[in-house]
Amino acid sequence: LSGVTLKGFDIDAPRWDQSTFMGRLKHFFNITDCRTVLLPDSRLDEAKALVESCRAGSVPPGTTVEQLHYAKKLYDSAFHPDTGDRMNLIGRMSFQVPGGMAITGFMLQFYRTVPAVVFWQWVNQSFNALVNYTNRNAASPITPKQIGVAYVTATSTALATAVGLNLYTKKAPPLVARWVPFAAVAAANCVNIPMMRQQEILNGIAVTDEDGNKLGHSRKAAVKGITQVVISRVTMAAPGMIILPIIMQRLEKYRFMQVSLMLFCIQEARNGTEKR
Repeated sequence: LSGVTLKGFDIDAPRWDQSTFMGRLKHFFNITDCRTVLLPDSRLDEAKALVESCRAGSVPPGTTVEQLHYAKKLYDSAFHPDTGDRMNLIGRMSFQVPGGMAITGFMLQFYRTVPAVVFWQWVNQSFNALVNYTNRNAASPITPKQIGVAYVTATSTALATAVGLNLYTKKAPPLVARWVPFAAVAAANCVNIPMMRQQEILNGIAVTDEDGNKLGHSRKAAVKGITQVVISRVTMAAPGMIILPIIMQRLEKYRFMQVSLMLFCIQEARNGTEKR
């Protein structure tokens, strides 16, 4: 792409057609590339400066389209789309694969005792709360009190669901107990996300026309969007937390699968694939 002219280049225009599934999939993989979390802040700041220069119509001599696309990738992966501020590393979408993979693996591995269930559900909900706060809609600010209530409510829901089901399934088949973490995650998502974005539900979100002109605020659009987020979060967690336990249940019968570390590593690899 180095030979392509930069005249009329719009850095904010989607690189891939967002009206198609493959276009949206490529965009998702692009901004969630976990390799970007390894880059220093100085490199991210350079990318932000290049993006802002391009928006201002002043691209440094010798800059190629490919360099601009990569700078936009880094910018989207690390900076908030509304405020332009650099987000904390754990809350970035590019950290979701390694972060979510590790936590999910621990929840699936350590589900037999109440203390283990409590600890890893608390870790998971703390992680989710940080992610939701980091990627919040800046146009609908939320107070520290509201953040605290959302965090406590979601964590309590997850713990109550996990501990309650854990005790209830003591006499149930082992496979049923392995599904308890998923039930807890699903229940918590139904509480955490709406609570963290309650201002959007109460006040609505900005609605614009195709030219970007603001038409007003819509509570219906907010409810629809947040509902879709909840459903997608639960759906994304389902393959790794429902299908994987079935696979592990069968594999553990074999001698070569008796080592605990081996079980954990395989779970981690599988969960990483599902999260990606």
